[in-house]
Amino acid sequence: MRIIMNEHIVNKVIVITGAASGFGRLVSIKAAALGAQMVCADIDRAELEVTENTIKAAGGSVTSLVTDVTHLEQMQALANHAIDHFGRIDVWINNAGIMPLAFHADHAIAAPAWNRCIDINFKGVMHGIMAAHDHMINQGQGHIINLSSIYSNFPVVGAGVYGATKAAVNFLSDSLRVESQGKIKVTVIKPTGVPATGLGAGIINPAAVIGILGQNAPGYMQQRDAMQNGELPIETTDVNSIEYYALEPDYLADQIVAVINQPWGVNISEITVRASGDAYIL
Repeated sequence: MRIIMNEHIVNKVIVITGAASGFGRLVSIKAAALGAQMVCADIDRAELEVTENTIKAAGGSVTSLVTDVTHLEQMQALANHAIDHFGRIDVWINNAGIMPLAFHADHAIAAPAWNRCIDINFKGVMHGIMAAHDHMINQGQGHIINLSSIYSNFPVVGAGVYGATKAAVNFLSDSLRVESQGKIKVTVIKPTGVPATGLGAGIINPAAVIGILGQNAPGYMQQRDAMQNGELPIETTDVNSIEYYALEPDYLADQIVAVINQPWGVNISEITVRASGDAYIL
């Protein structure tokens, strides 16, 4: 029997955007605890400092830089910051994103958020790839992880713009994997509905979530109401139950860290992590 030693993440230099909250903060803390050297970025200075201080308090290695992913020059400065502090970039995680779900009929109120969505979700990822690419090629190896979504699988009502940005992330990712000729590993992460990450705060029209649910919409709405009222059956809140309903962010963050914690010759190219009892159809 071959014993797998999960120490491949030790001393890897990991750059991550959106590190001030949600998956970004969780992945940063978890990776640092396993010995990674973290370069954390976000537009929110105060919350970014919370992430950095949490890692430092636990004895981890970290630096941070306030960065707006919509500006290429700031992303290039982030790459240079990583090189200046740690000498290389092993992993770059394009995590920053927003989710302004709305119907096309909502365009009058949704347009500003939709444009912001394109700038962050698509251009932000493109800027991250551009900032890291040459460093990784020159090193002879690197790993780029892009946060996509199950909304990228195929079009659904209420998610035209958001889904399009995430589908574009998939295209960027696959083209990078092929073009880099094995020099850069590429992973696409497709989260399902994960409460407590703050992503849902950007929804423009709450009714727009109906598109991804299809025939499961009535059951989902019933469970959602029960969760909000603290009335979910105990088995749906127990991660050891097959009926576990609402995935805690920690479990997805653990899988992102596991993707990083692989030998250089192993690339997990795509993952979707769901609660076994969730009501999604994509």
